[in-house]
Amino acid sequence: MFNTILVPTDASESARRAFMMAVELAKEFNSRIVLLHVVFTPEALGYTLSWGKTVPQEEISISGREVLTAASDGIDTGNVPIEKKQVPGHPGIAILEEVKNEHIDLVVMGNRGYGPITGSLLGSISQRVLSKAECPVMIVK
Repeated sequence: MFNTILVPTDASESARRAFMMAVELAKEFNSRIVLLHVVFTPEALGYTLSWGKTVPQEEISISGREVLTAASDGIDTGNVPIEKKQVPGHPGIAILEEVKNEHIDLVVMGNRGYGPITGSLLGSISQRVLSKAECPVMIVK
């Protein structure tokens, strides 16, 4: 039923709960998981920081790897195949592009993370993905 499950993560507690739910679903449906972290930087959107410098790509890559590691640390994934992926850009747009490009069957994501509107009932990224994704979306509280 769900061959590929996408789990966007920022390593927040909500995202970790979503990953745990996705692992359980993947075990049940014999699915693979794409664990995605979107590096949201001004440069990713084509902007230069006010002091004229950009964040070195190496720092962005290290940060992304740390988030992907933290997102899955201590969670028993059994034999579930997991692809860890990081991309630059706006999280909502990048997640929706991933759904299209990777033929995602289900998105499992937290209801809110570390985005700019932390504390809202349903995060702005979650709302965007829920309303525009071309596949089922499960929001985990």
